[in-house]
Amino acid sequence: MIIKNGKLITWEPENQILENNQLLIQDGLIKEIGPDLEKNYPDEEIVDAGGQYVMPGNICAHTHFYGAFARGMGIPGDAAKDFPEILEKLWWPLDMALDEDGVRYSALVFAVDAIKNGTTTLFDHHASPSYIDGSLDVIGDVLIDAGLRGVLCYEVTDRNGKEGAKKGIDENVRFIKKAAGIDRLGAAFGLHASLTLDDDTLVACREAIGDEAGFHIHVGEHQADEYDSLKRGGLRVVDRLKKFGILGPKSIVAHGVHIDQQEAALLKESGTWLTHQARSNMNNAVGVAAIEDFLRLGIPVCLGTDGFYHAMWEEWKTVYFLHKAHHLDPRRMNAMDIVQMGVHNNAALANLYLPETTVGVLQKGAAADLIFVDYHPYTPLSAGNLPWQIIFGIQESMITSTMVAGKFLMKDKQILTLDEEKIAAEAQKIAPEIWKRYEGFVGKYS
Repeated sequence: MIIKNGKLITWEPENQILENNQLLIQDGLIKEIGPDLEKNYPDEEIVDAGGQYVMPGNICAHTHFYGAFARGMGIPGDAAKDFPEILEKLWWPLDMALDEDGVRYSALVFAVDAIKNGTTTLFDHHASPSYIDGSLDVIGDVLIDAGLRGVLCYEVTDRNGKEGAKKGIDENVRFIKKAAGIDRLGAAFGLHASLTLDDDTLVACREAIGDEAGFHIHVGEHQADEYDSLKRGGLRVVDRLKKFGILGPKSIVAHGVHIDQQEAALLKESGTWLTHQARSNMNNAVGVAAIEDFLRLGIPVCLGTDGFYHAMWEEWKTVYFLHKAHHLDPRRMNAMDIVQMGVHNNAALANLYLPETTVGVLQKGAAADLIFVDYHPYTPLSAGNLPWQIIFGIQESMITSTMVAGKFLMKDKQILTLDEEKIAAEAQKIAPEIWKRYEGFVGKYS
């Protein structure tokens, strides 16, 4: 097809906003950018963007589809007083309650959510201890059917015994091999967090995969992670992960709220990626990571949602405001730093795990993963002020169309690859069963 009448935001390192240019899409890729392409390719379908902004789809570097059924769910007993209690009272009983249908519909409802919010590539960190074998296949099939890209892993943990940990290891190893042959899917090796992983399990995980694979693990989300690591062997979390070979240029650590300067230096030296999830950190009241320090040190920091709905621009806005409020200084967290994380670093991470194509940029040869945004600025919009236009003006509700690999997943607000109404109705049917099973697991971990 040829897309015309769009204002093209390239998100290249030197970002451009191109007007009076058209896009030629062939074989899922952007084959050409230039004026009047329809004259040179008269047989191509013409898609009129109607003056909308056309830009690369957003990328989410860390999420949890399995948490979908937490929405609206009541937690028995007193409210959790801290993050460890949130894990014990909410997340661990909930992931135990998921069966195959729960895993499938968790992925389906969030696939709908991602398409509507213009997020085209997602790194999912999965857990379903009652249904481990094949769980990543279920999620992968959902993403393929939806038309999205995804990088998946299973969360290995010792909290459900050594047999559960072994099954988690096997699921990661199996899916890493399988995903290597599937277009639009990638795989990491998932680990929960240092505080639920014994030394022998870390050794087994490291031995289970070659050096070319990377890990995806929560690190220093709460102080408990650090104190547990110190108690185990006198090492802080990142030092412990280094000892067991978990760090590296393909490994991803989520949060890093409570790591110290030496741990940050180890992340930098090893080339490890770090993801920041501001909305989740606020909701769990775990603190604020030193993201600006990490960026200055040279750590490749990315942005994720941690299972919140996949509105990445909303995550941008939260990051922008949180760090200013936290430091009592409006000069903190420059919007250009947010672009570095949410656009360039997220794209670099996605391209590392999905090397068959280039995502996150609008240029010749890149994947045709695009969103159309119906935004009518009332002040001049330029490449220089675009980050602030997004933070203060552009919203996900303005996204009218979402495309991956040259295929519309949503066009003019109509989702084409999934039946949103049917998915929501089916999810509502099974939610009470999941909630009932969840209540049976509450107290198991306390």
